[in-house]
Amino acid sequence: MKHTILVTGGTGFIGSHTTVELINAGYKVVIVDNLSNSNANVVDGIEEITGVRPAFEQVDCCDYAAMESVFNKYSDIEGIIHFAASKAVGESVEKPLLYYRNNITSLLNLLELMPKHNVKGIIFSSSCTVYGQPDPENLPVTEDAPIKPAESPYGNTKQVNEEIIRDYINSGASIKAILLRYFNPIGSHPTAIIGELPNGVPMNLIPYVTQTAMGIREQLKVFGNDYDTPDGTCIRDYIYVVDLAKAHVKAMERVLDTDSDKLEVFNVGTGRGVSTKEIVDAFEKATGVKVNWTYAPRRAGDIEKVWADPKKANEVLGWKAETSLEDTLKSAWNWQVKLRERGIQ
Repeated sequence: MKHTILVTGGTGFIGSHTTVELINAGYKVVIVDNLSNSNANVVDGIEEITGVRPAFEQVDCCDYAAMESVFNKYSDIEGIIHFAASKAVGESVEKPLLYYRNNITSLLNLLELMPKHNVKGIIFSSSCTVYGQPDPENLPVTEDAPIKPAESPYGNTKQVNEEIIRDYINSGASIKAILLRYFNPIGSHPTAIIGELPNGVPMNLIPYVTQTAMGIREQLKVFGNDYDTPDGTCIRDYIYVVDLAKAHVKAMERVLDTDSDKLEVFNVGTGRGVSTKEIVDAFEKATGVKVNWTYAPRRAGDIEKVWADPKKANEVLGWKAETSLEDTLKSAWNWQVKLRERGIQ
C-alpha cells in the first residue's frame, strides 16, 4: 500500500475522479467534504468503480478543530490534495466575502496543521484564472506568464492562496507543494457512475449544456458574442476530468517520492483553445442531440480567451491530456443519461 492521501472536496467533481485514480494507483484515501456542493452518495460510486471504499468525514475545512480531529484519527496521512473551495466566478462577484472566507481560511488551516501532523506535501488546486486575461504574446500560456489582476474574487482567492503557500515555504516550513493551474475540466468517468452534479442551477458550461439537452433547463445562454475571437464567444482550454485527475497522481508521486523542489507550478490543459459556440456545436455533433441555446450579454468576471501551453507538465511530470473533445463530450452526455435513468433531475 502506498501513502495515505487526504483529499479535501473529495466528493466534488474533480475530487471524486482524482480519488478514483489515486485508489487505482494504490494510494489509501481519506475524503473530507462539507457537502456544500456535492453528495455523500459519490463515495458509493467511487467504491463501485474501484472496489475500495475511501474513508469519508463530513467536515468543513474552515473548522480548525474538526480538521485537527481528522489528522488525529488518520495519523498516517502524508499528503494532501486540496480541492475544497467555492468555485463559481459569477457568484464570487456577488458574494466576495463568502469566497475569501471559505477559500483562504480552509488553506490556512491545512498549512498550519501539516507540520504539526508530519504531512509532507500538498497539491493545491489552482486555476488558469491567475493569469487573468493574458496578453496576445503570452498565448498559449506558460507557467512563466505574468500573473495579472484577477477578473473575479474567485480568481483572486487562487492568486492569494498561491502566494500564501509560496510565503509559507519560503519561511522555512517543512513541507513541499505543487500548484496545479487547471484550465477547464469537463466530462465524466467512462463508467458514468460518477460525474459533475452541482447542487441547483449549474454554474459551469457543460452541465448546463447536458441539462438543457435533456430538457431539464429550458435554454442555454451563451454569455457574449462580441469578444475578439473568431466567432465572438469566449475561448477556453477544455480538459477531460479523468486526464486532469491523473495529473494529480503524477504530482503526488513527485512531491512524496522524488527529490523535487519544495515548490513547483504546472499548467494542466490540452494546449488547444475552443470557443463556447464550438463546444455547443461539438456536443451536438458528438451526441446527435440538439441544444436549445441563445446569446446573452457578457457575464461579469469572464475572461475573453485563455489556453495552456502544457509542455512543462508533459515533460517534467510525464503527464499528457490524451482524450479527444468528442469522447469527453460523449462522456458528459452518458452521465446525464445515467442520471435520468436513476431518477435524478
